[in-house]
Amino acid sequence: MKRAKSMYGYYLVWPALFIYSLFFVLPALIGLYYSFTDWRLDRDTISFNGWDNFKTIFSDETLLLAMKNTLIFAVVTVLGKNILGIALAVALNMRLKTRNFLRAIFYAPSILSVLVISIIFTPMLRSEGMVNRMFEAIGLGSLSQAWLTDPAIVIFTIAAVSIWQHVGFQMAIYLAGLQSISKEYYEAATIDGAGAWKSFTNITLPLLLPAININLMLTLIGGLKVFSEVYVLTGGGPGNASQVVGTIVLRSFGEGSWGLGTAFNTLLFLIVTLISIPLLIFMRRKEVTE
Repeated sequence: MKRAKSMYGYYLVWPALFIYSLFFVLPALIGLYYSFTDWRLDRDTISFNGWDNFKTIFSDETLLLAMKNTLIFAVVTVLGKNILGIALAVALNMRLKTRNFLRAIFYAPSILSVLVISIIFTPMLRSEGMVNRMFEAIGLGSLSQAWLTDPAIVIFTIAAVSIWQHVGFQMAIYLAGLQSISKEYYEAATIDGAGAWKSFTNITLPLLLPAININLMLTLIGGLKVFSEVYVLTGGGPGNASQVVGTIVLRSFGEGSWGLGTAFNTLLFLIVTLISIPLLIFMRRKEVTE
């Protein structure tokens, strides 16, 4: 009887675990196998080719550029979404009459699809678009850029659009964390003569670590898996200047190089795992020590 009760939780988990294994773990393992093959659309047979696909990835300039762009996008969006998210959360946690309205305004873009965002921003970011016209109107015409056609800045432009869209979601998580912090800590700090900055660094940030941990993981994994923003805004252009791992995988499958595309997907999985797990362990330890 006791054994049956102890197994009750497993009975509830097994159906979900079976579905997860069937639709995620099994395809991932099959994909890992095919990443070491010459699987192509124009071939009837599939042969094991060892590390050839990975050698191709690290010897092709376009593929290396896609990896570089993916890392740049991830770093910029992680910093932008989290720094701005904390700033907005702190500001909108104050006793402002319009704070609920402002919270809704900042959060609203995160529920829109990337297609809608692209329809909004593509004409705005053209050379003759609203952004450049606004700079010219306020006397800052020197800041005008070819935002989506300049290879040097296009990946940063896409990252900025992603930050604009999703920062409200990070703000909401930080707001939840801020509202769980007791006001007594701040009152005690004020009595001890601590200013706003000291209260923020010594009280707010340490107690906000669980929310920071969640947001760092979400933004990092989302940044490394970027696809929709690049595909819709530029399609990887101009040329290959904004290609990322996701768009290269799509192109590889479209060209029939299924083994190569699967290898790139496997490499992306390894990168996400090798970066996110150590970061998660580090942040968890920081939570405990704080």
